[in-house]
Amino acid sequence: MAIESPVSVNWLDRVITWFDTHAQAKAEEGHPDQDKWILPFPFLLMNASVALIFVVGFSWTAFSVAVFLYFIRMFGITGVYHRYFSHRTYKTSRFFQFILALVGNSAAQRGPLWWAAHHRHHHAHSDQPEDIHSPKQRGFWEAHVLWWSRRKHVATRVDLIQDYAKYPELMFLDRFDSVVPLAMGGVLLALGAFLNRFYPGLGTSASQMFVWGFIVSTVVLFNGVATINSLSHVFGSRRFQTTDTSRNNWFLALITMGEGWHNNHHHYCNSTRQGFYWWEIDITYYMLKGLAGMGLVWDLKPVPARLLRPQPVARPHEAVPAFASVRAVSAPDASHAGQPFLAPAPARSPDVPSS
Repeated sequence: MAIESPVSVNWLDRVITWFDTHAQAKAEEGHPDQDKWILPFPFLLMNASVALIFVVGFSWTAFSVAVFLYFIRMFGITGVYHRYFSHRTYKTSRFFQFILALVGNSAAQRGPLWWAAHHRHHHAHSDQPEDIHSPKQRGFWEAHVLWWSRRKHVATRVDLIQDYAKYPELMFLDRFDSVVPLAMGGVLLALGAFLNRFYPGLGTSASQMFVWGFIVSTVVLFNGVATINSLSHVFGSRRFQTTDTSRNNWFLALITMGEGWHNNHHHYCNSTRQGFYWWEIDITYYMLKGLAGMGLVWDLKPVPARLLRPQPVARPHEAVPAFASVRAVSAPDASHAGQPFLAPAPARSPDVPSS
């Protein structure tokens, strides 16, 4: 009888664990050094692979796909992972909740429950010693990229996201969070091959479409989102007095589709809208308004008028209580608790706020 070598078994276990993030968390939880970084080999490989643009070349077709996927997946993070799963600022049906989660998951920034749970923790301890990605506490690189690769942050904080952890389809996405990004990469390879075969005039190929549409777009997307952790507590203006160092930054708002109005957000994080005034461009909010117009989402939460008055901004050393202390998550919403996956959407409230 053939006996598998321990080396091959160990290698297979590592591959399985990489796909199953819950198994990975289980494997790491007993390690004595929880602060130690785990080498994120796939992440490093993807960043290094950006150099392949000099091998596959350029075409406007592949570039356009990369730009499109940057913005649609940025919405998956800003409009879905952040404004829906983290803060519950609007409602939707259980089925469309899953569709939105797929879009967010395609960004390759872990699962929806992992992301939202860590973000809720950030709001509970913003810029305090417990804040795991505060540039004030830990510096630029820790806030931008290093924090998520520490052993103690591998696991999903289910205790902070119990309102969504009850849905098995979301738990599946969270557990196998690399499946959707890898499937998207496969689709891009097939798309490039198809266009090369039937529309050669477009000047693209399978490898070029994959490098630009998946690798370049994903790397730029990651760094765009990460600037909100690393830069929006450092550069910009402060309209509202908050107990953290959050700032409004118009440039970050442009590249993140509205997330750069970060001082607004920490002033009142239960609002769907983060650009509180008409001149504060918030593309994520406009897209959510469009989805509301189609009846796919509803009950977008407005900013209460009483909270729009600017306040004297406290000096950094003054810990003055402010509206940033409002709980990041509103009371649990049972609009589709126990609802079958393909059940009709629940009746909407008649008072969906306007812009």
